[in-house]
Amino acid sequence: MAPTIILIRHAEAIHNITKDYTIHDPPLTEHGLTTQCSTLSRRLQESLPLANQIDLIVVSPMQRTLQTAAASLNWLTARGIKTIALAELQETTTNAIDIGRPIEELTRDWPNIDWSAMDPIFPSKEGLYAFSAEALLRRGAAARKWLRSRPEKVIAVVGHAGFMRIGLCNRKFDNADWRVFEFENVDGEEGQDDGKGLRLVEWEETERNGGGLGTSQKGFFGWEVHDFKYMPGNEGKTKEELEELCVSTPLR
Repeated sequence: MAPTIILIRHAEAIHNITKDYTIHDPPLTEHGLTTQCSTLSRRLQESLPLANQIDLIVVSPMQRTLQTAAASLNWLTARGIKTIALAELQETTTNAIDIGRPIEELTRDWPNIDWSAMDPIFPSKEGLYAFSAEALLRRGAAARKWLRSRPEKVIAVVGHAGFMRIGLCNRKFDNADWRVFEFENVDGEEGQDDGKGLRLVEWEETERNGGGLGTSQKGFFGWEVHDFKYMPGNEGKTKEELEELCVSTPLR
């Protein structure tokens, strides 16, 4: 049986406040690391009984997601719940904020995390990790297929707003908010390469409330103009042309 997935966006990071996208792999702000992570931890434990059944944590290998997982899910790791880093969960762009650090640095600084599933080309932004619509959709499918194949029953995933919206679930997330999903039930299919059984379907409760904290925008969200604006090949395109790309490009 496919696992239930709790998607969590990282807490407030420095670039979320400064809008400076030249910062390399920015950390959380003090507010994000303390107040938001504390609230996230408390609310998961108090208002989501499912959270006590989490038997795996999967995290994007960026500083802001690693810090969020460490500060808000430490009550799980204290019980021996494993944390696995997965390159497929990294954010979308080639801006400095979305480029990670070498794996050897990460393993040194985060020795309690399992790095064995990491793609060795990380932090390269080539191939599956390229900043293109095709690559983002393929990466989203790869991440969902990996999650669906896991034997655990409840998996917490700590990731990024852009990639989760485009590649995983077509939903928006406020900082340090979460949503709960099941994999679609397709008779006779176990997550085949054609995508059957890989679609995530949100729980009615978090969909209706706008996330677990109720701070996230409600609705279904596909491509947006800013997703395409800085992609290679789109330089000089008008807003109308970019809007047409949003409409004409397939979703997950």
